[in-house]
Amino acid sequence: MTDQTHTHDVHIIGGGLAGSEAAWQLAQRGFRVRLSEMRGSGEMTDAHQTDGLAEMVCSNSFRSDDDERNAVGLLHHEMRRLDSIIMSAGETARVPAGTALAVDRDVFSAAVQRALEEHPNITVIRERIDTLPDSGLTIVATGPLTAATLAQNIGLATGQESLAFFDAIAPIVHRESIDMDICWFASRWDKPSAGSSSDEAGKDYINCPMDKDQYLAFHQGLMDGEKTTFKQWEENTPYFDGCMPIEVMASRGVDTLRYGPMKPVGLDNPRTGRWPYAVVQLRQDNKLGTLWNMVGFQTKLKHGAQVELFRTIPGLENAEFARLGGLHRNTFINSPMVLDRQLRLQNAPHIRFAGQITGCEGYVESAAIGLMTGMMVAAELGGTSWVSPPPTTAMGALLSHITGDAEAETYQPMNVNFGLFPPLHDVKKKQRKEAYTSRGKEEFGHWMAAVV
Repeated sequence: MTDQTHTHDVHIIGGGLAGSEAAWQLAQRGFRVRLSEMRGSGEMTDAHQTDGLAEMVCSNSFRSDDDERNAVGLLHHEMRRLDSIIMSAGETARVPAGTALAVDRDVFSAAVQRALEEHPNITVIRERIDTLPDSGLTIVATGPLTAATLAQNIGLATGQESLAFFDAIAPIVHRESIDMDICWFASRWDKPSAGSSSDEAGKDYINCPMDKDQYLAFHQGLMDGEKTTFKQWEENTPYFDGCMPIEVMASRGVDTLRYGPMKPVGLDNPRTGRWPYAVVQLRQDNKLGTLWNMVGFQTKLKHGAQVELFRTIPGLENAEFARLGGLHRNTFINSPMVLDRQLRLQNAPHIRFAGQITGCEGYVESAAIGLMTGMMVAAELGGTSWVSPPPTTAMGALLSHITGDAEAETYQPMNVNFGLFPPLHDVKKKQRKEAYTSRGKEEFGHWMAAVV
């Protein structure tokens, strides 16, 4: 749709996961939304490859779908209960990934875009927005790749310098180029995907084994490989630990990777009956199973160096890459300092922020903040008071971290995790994760009954 005279109740800037989710929540409640997305207007970011709404850039995984013992799994559970478009599209596009929720990213984006474009209360307009509106309820969900002019305008409006970090992208390999005479299918400890049959159990990842000499040579190659050169203004930008380039991890010690993305524990090589010294895992990236991404292999190596080094991995000697790794700069605002508890800009309360630009990290977290922002605006338009989910819930804990519980002076991007929840001191450590999720589900149910 391109009707720029469309009357709307809310203007959402940014059609990523957060903006798409906020638009859906508002539209489902009967409010009219103008959704502005820069891609498709002749503009593009350094990391996106399409103009599709809710395009997933860094990975195709929403991480763990275990809502009994995992904070992000609990977040999935809560979002599903609130009719999340991101979670429903995720189910439509789901591909095998053990207990994780991974998707075919093209199918996923298409499902979100179709739902939004077909909704009678949503108008999607392909346009670049350079300034924050002076009036009218607005949600800024431009994500970590906010265009420079708008980012500068946001910096002026917040009165604070924008913070920034680097986010690295993992390579994707064509399945047919992987040597399965060397590699094998397995999940760690043979743990099956949700809903998989007994015949499929424990076969969600392709594993490439390394012996000690191969690993040490690979580690040295990471250290020696030619890296992306930073521009002067990028040199002091920190990395986010949850998406650390593999060569940066390697620089922290020769065995760091063997306790991280190349951990061999629980992966019996069927040809030896033993765990390898190290292992490279690949996870299915599309429904057809033709594309597989290298798990944890975000990198800032130059493309030529990537091809040369990654083809030394056993089983990937003839690998053909659908996409090589890359690096892009992410920006976020100091939310605890400049936003109130309802994500409103303190000196311009008609403007709210949502998604990764607030300093949350991760696809699901970004969408969850978009979901809550949509609910906040809907409450304001409906003349009711917004009540936040309790901090004992995943959504409530994440929102509390962003809007005030974190230290403003040291604020950094954060995935949802049990460290953000009020602690449970009277529960044994082995039962604590189950206790966190059980408490969260119960209190989320009470909150929904009272406010939704």
